Amino acid sequence: MQRLQAFKYELMPTSEQRRNMRRFAGSCRFVFNKALALQKQRYEQGEKKLGYVGLCKELTAWRNSTETAWLAEAPVHPLQQALKDLERAYTSFFAKRTEFPRFKKKGQADSFRYPDPKQIKLDQGNSRLFLPKLGWLRYRNSRDVLGAVKNITVSQSGGKWYVSIQTEREVAQPVPQGGAVAIDMGVARFATLSDGTFYAPLNSFKRQETALRKAQQAMSRKVKFSNNWKKAKARVQRIHSRIGDARRDYLHKTSTAISQKHAMVCIEDLQVRNMSKSAKGSAEQPGKQVRAKSGLNKSILDQGWFEFRRQLDYKLAWNGGWLVAVPPQNTSRTCPCCGHVSVSNRQAQARFKCMECGFEENADVVGAINVLRAGHARLACEVSGAGMPPAAGTHGSDSFRLDAGMSAVGISGL
Repeated sequence: MQRLQAFKYELMPTSEQRRNMRRFAGSCRFVFNKALALQKQRYEQGEKKLGYVGLCKELTAWRNSTETAWLAEAPVHPLQQALKDLERAYTSFFAKRTEFPRFKKKGQADSFRYPDPKQIKLDQGNSRLFLPKLGWLRYRNSRDVLGAVKNITVSQSGGKWYVSIQTEREVAQPVPQGGAVAIDMGVARFATLSDGTFYAPLNSFKRQETALRKAQQAMSRKVKFSNNWKKAKARVQRIHSRIGDARRDYLHKTSTAISQKHAMVCIEDLQVRNMSKSAKGSAEQPGKQVRAKSGLNKSILDQGWFEFRRQLDYKLAWNGGWLVAVPPQNTSRTCPCCGHVSVSNRQAQARFKCMECGFEENADVVGAINVLRAGHARLACEVSGAGMPPAAGTHGSDSFRLDAGMSAVGISGL
C-alpha cells in the first residue's frame, strides 16, 4: 500500500535566505488575497467565479505588470500553489465543510510550498536541501526521510523557519494488533478508555497562561511597530510556540500509544465549535455563568480534541486499524448494565450511579463503555446493511448480537 508521510525539520538559513523566505511568503500571501478580492468583486458584479486556470492567467498579468513586477522575483510554482489553496478553500466552502475563505494576515501562518519534486534536491548525507531561488539550505537532520519526495512546504513559527517534506513510499499491508476500545474525552481526564485506562490532561495553555498574560500586557504598553514592540511581540510568539509544541508532542505520543495497541477505536463525534461557544448571549437576553463557561471553553480548547482525532484516524490506518465515530448523546447517562437512561444517573461530575439497578462506576469509564457498545452496533449495522443505531441506550442483552457482528469482521470485544 502507498503511504503519504511528512517529515518536519528546523531550517538553519543564512540572513539572505531568511529575507528571501519572508519575501516569498509575503508574495504568496499577496497573490492569495488579491485573487480572493478579485473573486469577491466578480461575485458582486454578477460574474462567474474564475477557476484555477483563469486565476493563473491573472497571475501572469500581475507578474508582468509594472505595479506588481516584484512578484516575478518569487518562484512561480509557490505562487500558483497559493491559487490552488484558494480554489480548494472555495470547494470546501461550497461543500459546507468550512467557512468562506478569509484574507490572510502578515505574521500568521506565513508559508509557501514547492509542489514540483523535480525542482527539489535533497542531500540527507550533508543535511541540506536545494530549493529554487533559495539555493542550498541546511536543516537539523533529526531522522531519515523515507520515500520519494512529493512536495516541500516552508513555514515560519515563533521566529524560526521549518521545512515539511512530504513523501510517498510503498509499505507492506499492515495487520491490526489488539482488540477494540472506546475513548471518552474530557477535561478532568483527557482521555478515558473503556478498559479503565486514562490519560491525564497536559493543559499546556494553562501552564503558560500567566507568562503569556504578562508578555501580552508588556507588549500592549509599547509603541506599536517600534523596536521594543517587535521584541515584545516576539516573546509572545515564543510562548505561543511552546504551548503548541507541548500540546502536539503530547497528542502524538498518546495517539501513537493507543493506535499501536488496538485494531479499532471508537470515539464520540464531538462538535467542539458548538461546545466552546460563548455564554454571553445578547443585550436583550444575557447569558448566565459567563465567567465559568469562559473557563470551561478555554479548558476544552486546550485539550486539542479535534487534532487528537485527526492523528488517531491516520495512525490507525497506518497500522491496519480504523476509527469509528458515534453520536455522543446520552453516553454518560446510560447504564451499561440495564440500559436505563436518566439525567439523575450522573449524580456528580466524576461518579455514575444507576437509579434503576444501582450500578456504580466512574462516569468517564461508563461513557467509554457506552461509546464502545455504540461503535460495535454501528459496525454490525454496516456489515449487515441495517440502519445506524443510536449512540447510547443499547441494552446489555444485545451484547451477544453485537459481539457476533464484531466476530464477523475479525475483531474481538472487551
